[in-house]
Amino acid sequence: MTTPVTIIGAGLGGLTLARVLHVHGIPATVYEAEPAPDSRRQGGLLDLHPHSGQAALEAAGLTAGFRKLVLPGREAYRILDRAGNVLLDLPDVGSGERPEVPRGALRQMLLDSLPAETVRWGHKVTAVRALGDGRRQVTFAAGTTIVADLLVGADGAWSRVRPLLSPATPEYFGICSVETFLFDAETRHPASVEAVGAGSLFALAPGRGLLAHREGGGTLHTYVQLKKPRDWFTDLDTTDDQALTARVMREFDGWAPALTALIVDSDTPPVLRPIFTLPAGHRWERVPGVTLLGDAAHLRAPNGEGANLAMLDGAELGRALAAHPDAAETALAAHEETMFARAAAAEAKDDGFYTTMIDDHAPHSLLALMTGAASEA
Repeated sequence: MTTPVTIIGAGLGGLTLARVLHVHGIPATVYEAEPAPDSRRQGGLLDLHPHSGQAALEAAGLTAGFRKLVLPGREAYRILDRAGNVLLDLPDVGSGERPEVPRGALRQMLLDSLPAETVRWGHKVTAVRALGDGRRQVTFAAGTTIVADLLVGADGAWSRVRPLLSPATPEYFGICSVETFLFDAETRHPASVEAVGAGSLFALAPGRGLLAHREGGGTLHTYVQLKKPRDWFTDLDTTDDQALTARVMREFDGWAPALTALIVDSDTPPVLRPIFTLPAGHRWERVPGVTLLGDAAHLRAPNGEGANLAMLDGAELGRALAAHPDAAETALAAHEETMFARAAAAEAKDDGFYTTMIDDHAPHSLLALMTGAASEA
């Protein structure tokens, strides 16, 4: 295939696509809004599933490199109540079925596997319009434009490519998250390290909770979960770190100090992340020359599947284009039908884990869900 592929978005899905295309000798260019690969933190730990994320890396020829990134012992899970009492403590049994890797390191591995000129940094897309004959003009914030014969939107929740295919827009899920970090925690916050344990912590109560991960280098990475209407944060100046922290801390009055330290002692400014989703079963009719993958196509609430599905979307699309070098439309149609079915299957299997964490019976509802899953394993 000689038609170059234009990919919008250098997340895990877009980079996996670019890598698989590179393996098959298909030219691709990735345009990314961020000014540099290290311009911001790339999230925390990511557990890669055998039949999705790991399968995608195998298609990309990167399994050996991925294995070097795995943090041993992180497949441990712990549930606490607000007083810090341990209700469930599941150790890492060493199966390695869903190994935890740092998302940033995984992204860097994908970047390192591509020719240096593949990703064009500092290219924020402001508009995309059809030119006819399946070609699209992409306009960037700097005023420059490109013309794409084959365009892939891997640009996440607020995709600029999606309107070419679908009028759907993300809707607020009713839960917002606030991200914090503690560095050198073994030395500076030993009580919080003890509370989090070896892997992942769920400290929960109705309508609120703390999801924390034990990352490498002594880092504790926390997502504060709050079930709140939009007006809880729409009037808040999110650049006022003290105001945001104070508002969040009011929700955790009376919680164990080892838990609240994960919020109030953060070594980074708190980052508010409202959760949005696309309609369940989101799909579109085939439009020549353009498609989507990952959150741009099937954005759901966090359930452990999002990044894995995005990577598999990218890998499968890359392989489809390689299998149909003279029939790109056949490849895009095959990709979309497979992706729609895969996303629908993931939705059908969703056990409501994210909302169960902080429902009216928390933490006992998640305790029942996880002990049931453990007994079935």
